[in-house]
Amino acid sequence: MKLSIAAAIGLLAVTLTTEAVKVNPLPKPVTINWGTSGPIKIDNNFRIVGPNSDILSKAYARTAALIKEERWIPQTWEQPMPQWPEYPQLAKRGEDDEEAPEFEAYKNNGKKTIKTFTVQVADLKADLQQGVDESYTLDITAAGQGTIKAKTTWGALHALNTLTQLIIDDGRKGLQIEEPVHIEDAPKYTHRGVMYDTARNFYTVKSLLKQIDALAWSKLNVFHWHITDTQSWPLEIKKHPQMIKDAYSPREYYSQKDIAAVIKYGRERGVRVFPEVDMPGHSASGWLQVDKKAVACADSWWDNDGWTHHSSVQPNPGQLDISYDGTYKLIKDVYTEVAKLFTDNVIHVGADELTPYCFNYSSSAMDWFKKRPSATYSDFIQYYLDKALPIFNDKPSRRLMMWEDIVLSHTMPAKNLPKNIILQAWNNGTDHIKKLTSQGYDVVVSSADFLYFDCGNGGWVTNDARYNVQEPIAVPKAVQDALDANPSGNVIGSLNYGGTGASWCGPYKSWQRVYGFDFTKGLTDEEAKHVIGAEAALWSEQSDHTVVENKIWPRAAALAELLWSGNRDAEGFKRISEMGARIQDYRERLVARGHAAHPLVPKYCVQHPHHCDFNRDQKAWGK
Repeated sequence: MKLSIAAAIGLLAVTLTTEAVKVNPLPKPVTINWGTSGPIKIDNNFRIVGPNSDILSKAYARTAALIKEERWIPQTWEQPMPQWPEYPQLAKRGEDDEEAPEFEAYKNNGKKTIKTFTVQVADLKADLQQGVDESYTLDITAAGQGTIKAKTTWGALHALNTLTQLIIDDGRKGLQIEEPVHIEDAPKYTHRGVMYDTARNFYTVKSLLKQIDALAWSKLNVFHWHITDTQSWPLEIKKHPQMIKDAYSPREYYSQKDIAAVIKYGRERGVRVFPEVDMPGHSASGWLQVDKKAVACADSWWDNDGWTHHSSVQPNPGQLDISYDGTYKLIKDVYTEVAKLFTDNVIHVGADELTPYCFNYSSSAMDWFKKRPSATYSDFIQYYLDKALPIFNDKPSRRLMMWEDIVLSHTMPAKNLPKNIILQAWNNGTDHIKKLTSQGYDVVVSSADFLYFDCGNGGWVTNDARYNVQEPIAVPKAVQDALDANPSGNVIGSLNYGGTGASWCGPYKSWQRVYGFDFTKGLTDEEAKHVIGAEAALWSEQSDHTVVENKIWPRAAALAELLWSGNRDAEGFKRISEMGARIQDYRERLVARGHAAHPLVPKYCVQHPHHCDFNRDQKAWGK
């Protein structure tokens, strides 16, 4: 991008490297050019001024308060690989050891002080919806001017979050920005988020609001709320108040007032909150309280000791009986209320992991097939879509979202799914992404091999004799036949010592695995246009509000940068090495802000950049 004349004069001298500064924001901006004329002092009582909208006015105050309270001192920063002697010298241990780098305060050199940052927004009416413009520019000049320009409110909010990472402590009870800087920034993908499952375990509203804070700080703009599942129904539906009897307790549910508060909190920070009411699979709790005939196989044993006889992929079983007319009346009641409650145009309606065997427990479903002797399970799920889609498409701006299974299932793929439905890809990486985009579907990537943050914690199903490593279990013939027909990583016998530990999607997904994921690899240019973004997913069989912060953070920050500006430098190399310093410092910042973000490395590695590198070659990841 070309610098404006004013920006060029303000910078005075522009360098393309970041070695002169200790701070660089995460996500890394698309274009960031630092000057070399020295630090800019920020008045301790600085103000942020701009358009007088409710959302922006709150953001000005919130941003200024955070910067003044935080007074950040960088914990690590990007540095070149140190040089070591080829052979050790005969010296006492500890002599001439390289000291850990220390943050050095800069003097202001008499330059002007910034007392006011000015925000300019072209369109205050643009709504927070999928695809809204989120671009901004940010200029800090040597003359003491700080200016943010954005096309929409939402771009301005991102700029303010960048500003919180630029202003640091000057070592003398003051604030500074290390050099004049010019930033031109906009996201690479419009859909950037995390999916939170609050059905398998409950999350307090307070914990959800903290997650929204962290999403906003890292410029993730989607809170995908998987709010119901077979295990519990924590969602208040006023037309059917008995549904929350299937919440885990009278205190573990979300009132409509709670949900409105979460949506409002997200909107004030540029985070879209949209619901997923999973159906027709993963449906038992809640639905059963209204009409037991609307649910199939809820009273079955979930496993039946063989894949061909599974009524559910996990306990407890239950699917909406899509042959029963009363099911659609209940769907309409629930969906209509949910659609009015959530303001986002996107609603996720599930459609994953349907198990055909479940319908053997439904006399209604069996009658449906008897009346249609040539019908397949594809015909059956298409019957559901033909009746449910008119309910779901309640307004012209509605965008539905479903899991990939509705198209790619081996057992129940739909025959005709409208192309305007967004599909969430979660299996087989780029292979499934290509299969969906090549058919013209917009795709949100959540590939389990890279973006399932619950993986790698061992199994959770109880009474699991596969852990009896000293006395391996005998394999039932039905199970062995199923394994032979569908080989998988879940090896019968010992699950330890290099095995999966019964985590079907193990191992744990490290931040480097997340950041290195090229999810458009192998796609044509036209197919790649259909990838609108990605989400990390935290399924909550083994998570709740007590651990969510360290399960999500700081790994989600790696996804945030991947989706905002990519993972490659100007030469096309994967910038894992420089990202290491950025995400390590960001983790320390999250902890300082009250978030229990998981440590990535021993603190020695934070304080000694590159000393813990596996590869000495800083371009080992290649292009």
